[in-house]
Order: sequence, then C-alpha cells, then structure tokens
Amino acid sequence: MEDRPYVSVLIPVLNEQESLEELQARLHNTLQGIGKSYEIIYINDGSTDRTQIILEGFHRQYDTVRVLEFNRNYGQHMALFAGFEASKGEIIITIDADLQNPPEEIPKLVKAMEEGYEVVGTYRKNRKDSILRTLPSYIVNKITSRLVGVKLRDYGCMLRAYKRNIIDYINMCPESSSFIPALANTFAKKIVEIEVEHEERKRGTSKYSPFKLLRLNFDLMTNFSLLPIQFIGVLGIIIAILGLLFALFLIARRFIVGPEVEGTFTLFGILFFFIGIQIFALGIIGEYIGRIFQEVRRRPRFIIKKELT
Repeated sequence: MEDRPYVSVLIPVLNEQESLEELQARLHNTLQGIGKSYEIIYINDGSTDRTQIILEGFHRQYDTVRVLEFNRNYGQHMALFAGFEASKGEIIITIDADLQNPPEEIPKLVKAMEEGYEVVGTYRKNRKDSILRTLPSYIVNKITSRLVGVKLRDYGCMLRAYKRNIIDYINMCPESSSFIPALANTFAKKIVEIEVEHEERKRGTSKYSPFKLLRLNFDLMTNFSLLPIQFIGVLGIIIAILGLLFALFLIARRFIVGPEVEGTFTLFGILFFFIGIQIFALGIIGEYIGRIFQEVRRRPRFIIKKELT
C-alpha cells in the first residue's frame, strides 16, 4: 500500500457486529476491482458489542484496514470528522456499516470524481425505509437545499465522495456540531448527485432515533443560517402589530358597546397563543446561546481511545 492511497473509505460503526464480516468482504472485493491503492478506516463510535474485536481482526488480516476507537459514543458526524482527519486518500468516500448502501456502488462515485467533480452525492433508488424515515428525510432535504443553495434530492444518504481539497477545508472547521453534506457543499464548486441502489437492513437496528433526527435538524438550521431567529424576530413584530390593532379594537368597542364581560375565553385563548409563541422564541434563542456556550468551552469534539494504523 502506498503512503498516500488513492481512495479512503470511512465507515462509522456503532454496534454493527452482525454486518461487519459481510461488509468487509464486499468492500475488499469492490476496492480491489478498482485497481487503485486504497485504505479502509473504521471508526468505532463507542460500540458495546463485539464490534471492536471484529475490527481489530480485520486490521490484522488486511494491511489496508485502519481502526479508530472512541472512548464513548459521540455520534456519526463526529466519527466522520475523526475519519476525515485521519484519512490520506485523494478521494474520500463515506458509507454506512449497515449494508443498506451496497459497497458495490463505490466505483460509480470514483468514476464521477475522476470526471472533475469535487463532491459526489447520491440519492437512493427505490428507498427501502418506512414512511416514518422517508417523510422527515424529504423535509430535511428541502430545508437543506434552501439553506445551502445547492438543490439535491437526498442529503441524508451516507454514500458520498469528496475531493481531498474539500476534506482539507472541512478539517479547518473546529465547530462542535455540524451537518457534513451541507458543510462540504458550501466549499465545493462542482457538485453532482448520482443514483445508487438501496437495500433493506438485514441485520441490527437503526441507530437514528427520532430525537437524533431532531438534533440533526437543529444542527442544520443553526449552523448554516440565522433564518430561525430572524423568523422569530419578524413574527414578534407581526404579533406586536396585531396586538396593538386588537387593543385599539377593544377600546373602540368599549366606547360603542359599553362595558361587557363576553369574550373572556377568547381573550384567554389569544393570551395562551401569544405565550406559546414567546416560549417557542425563547427556545430558539436558547438553542443558539447553548451552541455558542459549547463552542467557547473549546472541549475536544471527540477522544480517540485507540488507533490501529
């Protein structure tokens, strides 16, 4: 293996012991078929099953396999950041360990990169996920396309490829939370999206809970746009104007109709609505302040417990 491989494949892993043997065998055969030097970097994101033992076995068996082990779970994006820092390849490819994205699709990404693109995204053909996953993904894709200014069909597909210079730019970004596909697209000039196959998960369970998907959406909105807090500001102005108009209406009505007690529950309803808006606004502001607090502490984004190179 050359000191600087042509292709680096990064694989975040969290409790995927059932899939790893098949994944490594298919990856090895696929990358051998490309005919270029390569490395495979597994990032163990705090697995509690036999994942680390299996990965260390891969490292002993294959001279192309490298392993990074976190001291605990930091999340998929932090695992990718660690892989980006460790990778040496001219083309960097990310893929999930669950085999829903077939490793055999990797040559398509390499071919597209060799055509001069800096980022190659993918969209899943006949996606094999439930409506509970596809509907939120559709919404996120629309929001991401609008915020980043790059219209892609599937920002959530992990099977992606990046040019070395894009990874170098990403490595210059020290923020503790981010959305990597959107971040890469802010640096890239030539971007393309290609179709890839998608398979049902055969083993294990998904590691993305609804809460993690919600956190990912907050990462996207707060790291790439001030739109949420600007929206709250505009909404506040609109509510203030409506409140003033409503107060003038009540004053005029009092002069015309006289004192009355009707409409009390309506006033309570309007009051509760305004209070709800205020609490929501405080939550958005708090999200930004909390992220600022995380950044100024300058704690390590992740800690690598063991590195096998």
